[in-house]
Amino acid sequence: MSISNILKAQIPNTISPVDKQFGLSKFWSDVNNNFVYLYKIDQEQWNQAYREAIAAIQETKNDYEYFRELQRLCALLKDGHTQVFLPEALENQIMITNFGEYRILFSHVQGKVYVTNVNKSKSQIIPIGSEVIKVNGLPTREYQQKYVLPFISSSTEGDLLNKAAYNLLSGFEGDQYRIEIKTPKGKIEHFTLTHSETLENEWSSIPKGNQKLSEFKWLKGEIGYFAIRSFDDVSVVQDFEENLPELQKAKSIIIDLRDNGGGSGRNALNVAKYFVEGDSIYGARNYSREIIPTERAIGSFLTAQDTINGKEQWGLSKEEATNLYKAYSGTKFHSYEYKANYVQTKVKLKVPVVILTNNNTASAAEDFLIFLYNQKNIIRIGEYSNGSTGQPLQINLPANSTAWICTKKVTLANGEEFVGIGIKPNVLVEKDLQDIINPSKYDSQLQEAIIYLKAK
Repeated sequence: MSISNILKAQIPNTISPVDKQFGLSKFWSDVNNNFVYLYKIDQEQWNQAYREAIAAIQETKNDYEYFRELQRLCALLKDGHTQVFLPEALENQIMITNFGEYRILFSHVQGKVYVTNVNKSKSQIIPIGSEVIKVNGLPTREYQQKYVLPFISSSTEGDLLNKAAYNLLSGFEGDQYRIEIKTPKGKIEHFTLTHSETLENEWSSIPKGNQKLSEFKWLKGEIGYFAIRSFDDVSVVQDFEENLPELQKAKSIIIDLRDNGGGSGRNALNVAKYFVEGDSIYGARNYSREIIPTERAIGSFLTAQDTINGKEQWGLSKEEATNLYKAYSGTKFHSYEYKANYVQTKVKLKVPVVILTNNNTASAAEDFLIFLYNQKNIIRIGEYSNGSTGQPLQINLPANSTAWICTKKVTLANGEEFVGIGIKPNVLVEKDLQDIINPSKYDSQLQEAIIYLKAK
């Protein structure tokens, strides 16, 4: 990404060399001490990346370049709950969809990047459904690999590619990009786009973000459809309960959790309780690193071989040596008490249920999936979930910025990991281009759910 010389001067340059080093070292150190998935990271490569970052940050010319280097280091951890955030003043300068006379939204669909929304007056010039073939002379994927992907922290490839498409041309006012697109009719077009304020606010199609937090409607075949787009607010529980009399009339139910980024696990529980048998719900298992410095110290003198036979000359059994070696290597975990959530409700929805998921079904929405994971009348249709949850530790960085470091490992009830993978749907249905550009007419995942339920 190129930044014009004129506007470079407007990007803050407030962080001293000492503070740059301190911020980097603080992040690296706190990751080593707290990141719950450190055992998945090659320690030599991680330390080498830190050494390279030490040199790189000294060459940064402004605060933005500095934080990009921190984000580059953070991205190596491949965890959506471990992030380096830009200072608010910088974040507010970043433009994503505004290009003066054009307002353009890019999305990832089955390995490619498409224009999935554009301001209404330009919809005939840059048609929705156009594929972005090149950016600044490079094939789109090559451009992403060089300028976009290295700075994104994400747990799963699906989420990573979604963010890389959305942020394809993320930059500052004045940044210029040359793009080559192929329209739905196969015509090749070239455009030069420059970030600046777009006065036209009206999109060609209504963005999903403008929808309500929850929605109930009837579908053919006496199917009750209830969408929950966030668990942030208790109002979604209240809305669900207000619609319980209608849902009790349904022969089958669809719960749509697509694009639900999470929120309160308690809100998720208070909806899930209406679908489980009995009054107890089991959720995820939770773990955190158990760090005892003296155990780590002893473990530092042991080798992997000692975990096989023990350390006889020290009087350590195999189990004792293994425990100490795990303490040193960061793989000794504290397991939190696993017990049921007791919930009582007079209403139980026992009809066949489909839960719709996609790559943006995350955090508390994934808690919802886990609450209902083994219910025999419930299946999941759509895409793998986001595969990112946990408890972030927030640390302070220079320029009033912060970072998150994930401290809690979360698994399914049986101990199976889903962070970094996503919760697998029972029926995999990936969205296609028509789903994106004509959402009012096409919804392949919803259609699959309807077909399934009508056959029940």
